Amino acid sequence: MGKIRVKALGDEELELKQAEEAKVRKEAKKAEKQTEISTDQVIEKVEAASVEETKLQKKQKKEKFVKTNKKIRSKSYMTKVDLVDKNKNYSLSEAITLLPQLKRAKFDETVELHITTVETGVSGSVSLPHGTGKQMRIAIANGADQKTLDELLAKIEAGNIDFDILIATPDSMPKLAKAARVLGPRGLMPNPKNGTVTPKPEEVAKKYEGGQINFKTESKFPLLHISVGKVSFGEDKIRENVKTVLNAIDSKKIRSITLKSTMSPAIRLDIASL
Repeated sequence: MGKIRVKALGDEELELKQAEEAKVRKEAKKAEKQTEISTDQVIEKVEAASVEETKLQKKQKKEKFVKTNKKIRSKSYMTKVDLVDKNKNYSLSEAITLLPQLKRAKFDETVELHITTVETGVSGSVSLPHGTGKQMRIAIANGADQKTLDELLAKIEAGNIDFDILIATPDSMPKLAKAARVLGPRGLMPNPKNGTVTPKPEEVAKKYEGGQINFKTESKFPLLHISVGKVSFGEDKIRENVKTVLNAIDSKKIRSITLKSTMSPAIRLDIASL
């Protein structure tokens, strides 16, 4: 006859207690997991909201920048704009006749030619028959006068640029090369191509004082900006200066031309009529 197992009362109570504790632990673990999921969802929502807020802030900042930096034209400018037909290419005579009517400043405005060329690298020099109307400040770097050359270099390196044109003798160029980082960006570095490096600097200086100018397209864009006189010159002198400049530039390299004064709207010229 086999043995009969008898479960003690104390053992049943222990099993029940352990089962209850296991159930409690299971529910607690489940609740903890749900809490973790809920927290992750909250974090994701906060992060998403933060990203959207950042995008909105960037958009508002960009709109504010555009609004702030939008060029606002004065009433006087807008009045002058109405005098120019934007759809018309004016002959040189028509443009020069119209120009004084567009003058806005109390001072004698400079007359400017703005030329778009077919390529960069267009450069040269020309003597205007009536000058630019501006008193040219000319400096000479002469290697034969070391003391004066050193003083000039010291001023340049200190950023004290008090000249419009710098003419140099060939033997001064090694020293001037040290100042290229200052002179280059300002278009003041002497160059044999435009005649500002010469063994006879005094003679060249007289030419500039007599109305000679240099022109060169911008480094990255095919644009020329040339001063051709003052509004007070009158039609005949301005016309002669403009024609002299245009004759110095190969017409095949010109894409478009506008004429304006310092503060006036631009007048588009008819190239075929020039």
